[in-house]
Amino acid sequence: MADLMPEHTAVGREDVPAPELPVILDVPGKVADFLRAAERDVLDHGVTARRGQGYTLRVSAVPSVHRGLLARCQSLDGAQGAPVVPTQRKARREYENRVDGLAATSGP
Repeated sequence: MADLMPEHTAVGREDVPAPELPVILDVPGKVADFLRAAERDVLDHGVTARRGQGYTLRVSAVPSVHRGLLARCQSLDGAQGAPVVPTQRKARREYENRVDGLAATSGP
């Protein structure tokens, strides 16, 4: 096809990054509760799923948004002298593992 329309070839398009596509990740309820005040617009579109005693929030967003949410909840891990709640720390680490898994699966 490129030889029929040389003016529409992909020359110069290799350096243009592909747009990020939304991915669906389950955000643990304790992390979602912590983030809800700051990120209401993203989290309000999530779907709640009950899991035993707690819940998860299924959020569809581009990976950079998930990384931003993870960065906002760093204090749940006891950073900056904040009190540590073990269940919140565990929930944050579970979400971190899911976000880190995005990088592993979205390779070339």
